Amino acid sequence: MWSYPEIDPVAISLGPLKVHWYGLMYLLAFASAWGMGVIRARQPWRPLQPKQVEDLIFYAAMGTVIGGRLGYVFFYNFGQFVEDPLWLFRVWEGGMSFHGGLLGVITACFIYARRISQPFLAVMDFIAPLVPAGLFFGRIGNFIGQELWGRETTVPWGVIFPNDDLGLVRHPSQLYEAFLEGLVILLVLTWYARKPRPTGAVCSLFLILYGLFRFSVEFVREPDAHIQFDLFDWMTRGQILSAPMVAIGLIFFVGAYIRHSKQQERGNT
Repeated sequence: MWSYPEIDPVAISLGPLKVHWYGLMYLLAFASAWGMGVIRARQPWRPLQPKQVEDLIFYAAMGTVIGGRLGYVFFYNFGQFVEDPLWLFRVWEGGMSFHGGLLGVITACFIYARRISQPFLAVMDFIAPLVPAGLFFGRIGNFIGQELWGRETTVPWGVIFPNDDLGLVRHPSQLYEAFLEGLVILLVLTWYARKPRPTGAVCSLFLILYGLFRFSVEFVREPDAHIQFDLFDWMTRGQILSAPMVAIGLIFFVGAYIRHSKQQERGNT
């Protein structure tokens, strides 16, 4: 067991202005996406120009926030929404969902792709490698905020979170996700997308990797107290939402290479 580092949830305090770590992590996420996006856009075969990256990140940020909130409300807490519809707008009370944010980003990219007259999947391929860095910062924010922690464990790196009323030694599942969903996917996608790939292959690979990693970490992550397990007394809501990502990703990944192969065959005839 290792001691949880005592971290003030307020990262910056300037008089009445207080910037919390979680909010700062969102800023780092979008800033890193913008920086990497500008670098990627300098390659001549990319679907975006460097000056267009800022607009894409703005669209994606809106999709992340709006989709993340709607996803949490409808995927994880629909009953509370039915009882109190205005709770949807009380974002300061917390509650964001990655899967909802992903749907929001997909919608935003679809709209932006139409605006700049570029293929939707090509834009998705462009933005997919920019996402993992944001996931890394987000999970670090979860760890600092002492939320979404893991289940009880006896592993030597287990953590006792000060905000845990039960005082259990838990898996630091936020750090597992930061490593897998953030660093590992970032490295894999950066390597894979370093040269042209079949349209749709890069974003499909993201779906596969995220779905597999999230599904796996859910086995040691504490399920939502008001939901617990959805299926078979072991399957969590996060696993139910992640499993289709793997299936859809595999279908699109294989389809991307099949389409690419057919296009090459037609080009050679």
